[in-house]
Amino acid sequence: MSAIPGAWRRTAAGAGLLSPDGVVAPTIFAEMSASAVRTGAINLGQGFPDEDGPDEVLEAARDAISRGMNQYPPGRGNPDLLAAISEHQRRFYGLDVDPETAVIVTAGATEALTATLLALIDSPDDEVVVFEPYYDSYAAAVALAGARLRTVPLRRPDFQPDLEVLAASVTDRTRIILVNDPHNPTGVVFSPEVQAEVLRLAEKHDAVIVTDEVYEHLTFAGAHVPLATLPGAAERTLTISSAGKTFSATGWKIGWVHGPADLITAVLTVKQYLTFANGSPFQPAIAVGLRLPDAFFADATAALVHKHELLGTGLQAAGFEILPPQGGYFTVADASPLGGSDAADFCRALPERAGVVAIPLSAFVSPEHQGDYAGLVRFAACKRIEVLEEAVARLAAASF
Repeated sequence: MSAIPGAWRRTAAGAGLLSPDGVVAPTIFAEMSASAVRTGAINLGQGFPDEDGPDEVLEAARDAISRGMNQYPPGRGNPDLLAAISEHQRRFYGLDVDPETAVIVTAGATEALTATLLALIDSPDDEVVVFEPYYDSYAAAVALAGARLRTVPLRRPDFQPDLEVLAASVTDRTRIILVNDPHNPTGVVFSPEVQAEVLRLAEKHDAVIVTDEVYEHLTFAGAHVPLATLPGAAERTLTISSAGKTFSATGWKIGWVHGPADLITAVLTVKQYLTFANGSPFQPAIAVGLRLPDAFFADATAALVHKHELLGTGLQAAGFEILPPQGGYFTVADASPLGGSDAADFCRALPERAGVVAIPLSAFVSPEHQGDYAGLVRFAACKRIEVLEEAVARLAAASF
């Protein structure tokens, strides 16, 4: 008999967490990372930097440890970090966020999202609308919350959703519209028309908007525009972000969520039974990071743009067709010209053939829509220049 209770087995199976025989299913990310280790391939699959963040932030963490900030912080978060988040939202977006009632610190954006879904889902009839492809934890979190996932496809070449399809997907059963902008894995930044339609539909159907904005400071086509800044949006929007991508500190797992106080209280009610609190010495360090001069944020964006250009040029030279990103860590490429019409098979063979690891876009797509993204592969650009140069050299030299 399985040690996993029946209800949890059904939930996990529905989210793709279990294989048909009830064993925990390894993700494509774990599979490809293991392949990188086994073959010595360069891992452009997982989205984490291979360089440390700014010295001021690292030193602030060391100082906090030395000063004894190694026990539980307050459940809502370190007061200085809460204040820094509030200051950051006003500084960059003109949003007024009460640090005492309207924001909480979480164990990364993933906990913020999961706690939000668990807090706001009321019924098995509730639906969560997401754009597909979607970050892989979304489906799992929706399933764990007991809701239904409804997807709106993002199709090449621009990966902007069809507004009529979006409107048909949002109904009175929609509890949450989940928007990841800039978007992982496609790298798209949603247009003002898409943002306006999301808000219109949320108001029409009394849905909550939840935004995942972890790449907010890594947009390439102008300043990031949070959905919460649209007139009338703040009262029904929970905004999620984190420090990991902005400050190259993904292992610290410091995230946050802010929004209307009543919704934040609901999220906190769940969050206190998940991690309660985390990362005590890292929280004041991230407060230092959020207060860095504008030049830091501009330079981080410019550096990533350069890396994307290097990677994209190299991929094109190797025979891939590139779909240039507008933000985030990832470049999507079509491997079909190289015989990679099945992206999953192509990626599994790539470490041996070229010494490089990538992730098929099908890993971010529900089973019934796999064919819509055949041939599309995601490469991470958030690596050192010399690593990217070696990766594209290997791809150029490979025999496809």
